[in-house]
Amino acid sequence: MPTPVQRLKFMNPPKLAALGQAVAMVVFLVTLAPNLLGQSLGWEGETGVFVTPLAYTASDEKHAVEPVVAYHYFDAGPVIGGFYEMSVTLGAIKRVEFGFTRELHSEGSDATLSPLWHDGFNIFHGKVTLCPENFGHHSWVPAISGGFIARTQVHNVGGAFLDKDSNDADVYLVASKTITQTKPFAVVLSGGERGTNAQLWGMGGNAPDFSGRAFGAMALAFKGPAKSTIIVGSEAAQQPHHPDQFPTLNIPTTLTYCVRFVPSPKHKFNVDFGVAQIAGNVMPGVNLKARAQVGTQVSYGF
Repeated sequence: MPTPVQRLKFMNPPKLAALGQAVAMVVFLVTLAPNLLGQSLGWEGETGVFVTPLAYTASDEKHAVEPVVAYHYFDAGPVIGGFYEMSVTLGAIKRVEFGFTRELHSEGSDATLSPLWHDGFNIFHGKVTLCPENFGHHSWVPAISGGFIARTQVHNVGGAFLDKDSNDADVYLVASKTITQTKPFAVVLSGGERGTNAQLWGMGGNAPDFSGRAFGAMALAFKGPAKSTIIVGSEAAQQPHHPDQFPTLNIPTTLTYCVRFVPSPKHKFNVDFGVAQIAGNVMPGVNLKARAQVGTQVSYGF
């Protein structure tokens, strides 16, 4: 029986070329997927998917400090209105990132409910890698990071009802793993737990108290045309049960479905599109009309 080397030797050139292309595609995705995810910022400015953080940071071995800038837009519907965010994040020594995001808001058109949302607020965030991916040369070890998100001047929902600014925060632990055995694409799994007193990341104002909420994400990375990469994913993020001052409202788990397009591995430029299920009928007679809302963002790493 011929050995694998002998079988390879006698394969015809077209088969060898196809095999080489398949191997190259797998290597391309395996080596690039974590870096591509690390170049793109989530909704609040941290390295993430669409609304949940990843354990990766916005830096690599080649740069001691690496800045990433992003612009985000999310249409939360005719009741809540639109959100615009501008983010600056600095990654350092592959283990640390920190940054600032300013969120702006355009009011919706519902005369009764839309005044519960105001101009915008500030977001400060930081993250540190506690365990690098594949630590100790073990391919099963995920990257594990801890981080925080602090928001100031939040004047939404409960804050609007009381007519005062407030602050809220998240602290989280997240694990992320890129699986390389799933040819011809790479699979990224991520999950964690956050403690939060924010409702919908501050877009829904504050929660009445601090509570633990779980989140998770899954993404597939494919090689696209002209050396581009396409990443498709979905997320789930539990929310506090109701906003502060509104105990009868029921806020469901947030679900998102998103696509990230990276035109070229030579340039750290990403474009994201996503659909988020936020909140619809939160109580009898109250519909926030935000169950299939569209968002987009662009990010660029220097």
